[in-house]
Amino acid sequence: MNRQEKEQYLREYEALKKKGKPFFPYAVMKDSTMALVVVIVIIVMALFLGAEQGPKADPTTTTYTPRPEWYFFFLFEVLRVIKPAWLTPVATIGVPTIGIVLLLLLPFYDRGPERNPLRRPIAMLAAVLTIASMGYLTFLGAEAGPPTEIELATAPQFEGGKQVVASQGCLGCHKIGENGGTLGPDLTEIGSRVPAASIARSVTLGPSIMPAYNLQETDPEAFDEMVRYLASLDGQQPEPAEPGP
Repeated sequence: MNRQEKEQYLREYEALKKKGKPFFPYAVMKDSTMALVVVIVIIVMALFLGAEQGPKADPTTTTYTPRPEWYFFFLFEVLRVIKPAWLTPVATIGVPTIGIVLLLLLPFYDRGPERNPLRRPIAMLAAVLTIASMGYLTFLGAEAGPPTEIELATAPQFEGGKQVVASQGCLGCHKIGENGGTLGPDLTEIGSRVPAASIARSVTLGPSIMPAYNLQETDPEAFDEMVRYLASLDGQQPEPAEPGP
């Protein structure tokens, strides 16, 4: 845009500005009225239609998979990508805050009069990359498995025990590989520190604040598979299975 075009743009902008109406109280009143209408509609729908409610919450279940709303899937996936616990605030607070601040400051650092997308390659590239990144992360978040999934590589003979450990909610307190909580001891290399008999006794009795599991009585086979899997966790990668004939 040359100087003559810029001056013409400023003259047209000033003329349109003089024909318009002030933001306060005209625009503020319109926005406030519309917001009030929306709130009234929501209240009426809540009173007469009610809200859909699912089954009663069961705090003892180990099969519930917590998931955010779909518009938070991209942030949910960022938390899965950023593994170290000390970087969690960066994903939950830092990334969204930086994005919002940059968006709020957009009118101050992008003051160019040009509005043709073809003449603003840097701005359009940044916008496309941002939308594409959020879209891709949203897709990954929607397709992601449950947080109880154990991603640590496992030998085929211990795969059944791995599924039992995941289904029993052990990752809620213990960490195995990159997934899990930190309330209990890290189980990634538990097999190199504790023998199988002690693991079985701990699972059955529940030391300290750990709950006792009666899996040995209800499903002895699954209990044995779980103990064998935990005893196999020695921090070494399993050997790949030999190809069949």
